[in-house]
Amino acid sequence: MANFAEVANQFVDFYYKQFDADRKQLAPLYRENSMLTFESASIAGVGGIVEKLSSLPFEKVKHAVSTLDAQPSENGGILILVTGALLVDEEQRPMNYSQAFQLLPDGAGSYFIYNDIFKLVFG
Repeated sequence: MANFAEVANQFVDFYYKQFDADRKQLAPLYRENSMLTFESASIAGVGGIVEKLSSLPFEKVKHAVSTLDAQPSENGGILILVTGALLVDEEQRPMNYSQAFQLLPDGAGSYFIYNDIFKLVFG
């Protein structure tokens, strides 16, 4: 099994590149028992999560990661906390955000997103 910090870095890089290119293609990263909390609204299951991410009110988005912290967790999981800034559409001022992921092993040598919490940071 790879080093948890390496996995976390690779995951975050892949996740945001995929999110910025085509959010619908994030579906394979979630499972039916996954949960997303996006700005205090919780959605369970891959279908609902992808629908929520796809329906966000912007066309273009670019994430810029500022910090990434990771810890190993129970049963081979990885807890990841990301802070950063994102630009949407033609907006010139980036919005700060924090996002936490709980990755769990999928039994096939990879990981899936079990928990995903996203919050814009104002102020």
